[in-house]
Amino acid sequence: MLMSLLVALLAAGLQVGPADVPVALSTRCALCHSQSDAATAMRDARGRPVAPLDLWRGTLMANSARDPLWRAVLSAEVDALPSRRREIEATCLGCHAPMADRTGLDDHGTGSPAHVLDCESDLGALARDGVSCTVCHGMSPAGLGDESSDSGGFALDDAGRMFGPHERPFAMPMRHHTGFTPTHSEHVLESSLCGTCHTLETDVYDAQGQPTGTRFLEQAPYLEWRNSAFDTEREAPGPRAASCQDCHVPTHDLDGVPIVTRIARNPGGRDFPPVRPRQPYGRHLFVGGNTLVLQMLRDHGEALGAEAPPAAFEAVLAATRRQLWQHSARVAIEDVRCDGSRLVFDVRVENLTGHKLPTAHPTRRLWLSVIVRDAAGRVVFGSGLTDVQGRILGADGQPLPSERVGGPVEPHRDRLTGPDQVARWRAVMADSDGRPTHTLLQGAAWWVDDRLLPAGWSADHAEAARTGPVGVEGDADFVPGGDGVVVDLALDELGVPSAEGLGIEVALHYQPFSARWAAELFARNTPEIRALELLYLVTDRTPEVLARARREL
Repeated sequence: MLMSLLVALLAAGLQVGPADVPVALSTRCALCHSQSDAATAMRDARGRPVAPLDLWRGTLMANSARDPLWRAVLSAEVDALPSRRREIEATCLGCHAPMADRTGLDDHGTGSPAHVLDCESDLGALARDGVSCTVCHGMSPAGLGDESSDSGGFALDDAGRMFGPHERPFAMPMRHHTGFTPTHSEHVLESSLCGTCHTLETDVYDAQGQPTGTRFLEQAPYLEWRNSAFDTEREAPGPRAASCQDCHVPTHDLDGVPIVTRIARNPGGRDFPPVRPRQPYGRHLFVGGNTLVLQMLRDHGEALGAEAPPAAFEAVLAATRRQLWQHSARVAIEDVRCDGSRLVFDVRVENLTGHKLPTAHPTRRLWLSVIVRDAAGRVVFGSGLTDVQGRILGADGQPLPSERVGGPVEPHRDRLTGPDQVARWRAVMADSDGRPTHTLLQGAAWWVDDRLLPAGWSADHAEAARTGPVGVEGDADFVPGGDGVVVDLALDELGVPSAEGLGIEVALHYQPFSARWAAELFARNTPEIRALELLYLVTDRTPEVLARARREL
């Protein structure tokens, strides 16, 4: 029976790995799961197209192996530890090019597993197809949520099944055209499926490239979610419970209406009569937070080898910005007081997400800009302002030393008294000697990790020790769900006689690729880094604004 299955798969143009694990390019799934003007399938209540393939192709999941930032960071890690090239590249390809990895990487004698990314072969095509349909829908439920499935340790089903959330699927067309069998299973709606790649633990190396024998939890969105009020896997989920898919693969349309639609059409472009409307139906946008790379793919897709049109990236970019603005954070100005000589107020920052904010890769950061204007609208105080390159400026209008290569790493701040002080939330690694580092595989611990905790985070949770904050000691209002910052300013230093007529503006800014990380990365020299730098220089680097607040005195 297994041999007949393999024959059918090969006849359908699928790839089969050494462990007889079948995978397929997304073009095979597009036969029935892409949009057609002649079909009513895969449309929302207002008739807008929501076909999985059409939405997915503009995402970073679809372009995980083309992502120029990832390629540059990968090359930087190899540049720092050249003796570990094979291990580094193979590890990263496990999640960024999972179909090629499961089929069996072949470096064709180059000594570089990443050779597959640019290889003109069937294996290369699988690699460049990124996190494709047959990865997420072909993932076996076995071991999900266990530590063994972390860091890309998932297993693909070896029986040619594609899993979905709907009972009694109409199986014949998929079997006939692809050799896969659609199979009902609820695990595709569970966060543990996402946790397989979004929990990343890496081996730690010293500066000479020697293993220290320890491992470092570099990225942990899934574990952070498990220790939050959003966890749906706990015994009694609360009112805020939501899975990764609930936020990142929304089952509602742009108007908030639940999507009910046929999930496929026939290869000829028309509806399958036996296929009835189904629910839930997720919009495969995989909305994250990397607006910078989405812009690069939109504007330079042909050069980057992207197969989606600019409009597909623009749609995902717009959805990403909506999510960042509407569902990520809130800020508020509270308890303004003035004793005649000092203006003091509190800024409260709230994390609305189900994980740390920002989460995952430590290139990301948040910070607060604070502006005070006089009655004429003149800026009399500014903290956290940036230049056109997204670098945070000091009182002299120049980038702060902490924005430069090798510069100091600022400590966590809960009180601001001058323009050179900035409230930021980010994670900076320390190497095995306790020094700050921006080389991922030399990261042995966190030098500082003051990213905003999710609501419901508990110090008593099983994952607390692995996901807890670092460097916030003494900050009593750094609590689950947010943080508070006190702004304490001398009126004479502002050049105003009193607080009357002053206006306060605060904004929470976000960068998926911080200016400091960019400076550290661009100090290295590989072709991938130089290519990213060129893209970076011609891409809009204006920081994203997650929330704003204003107050007139």
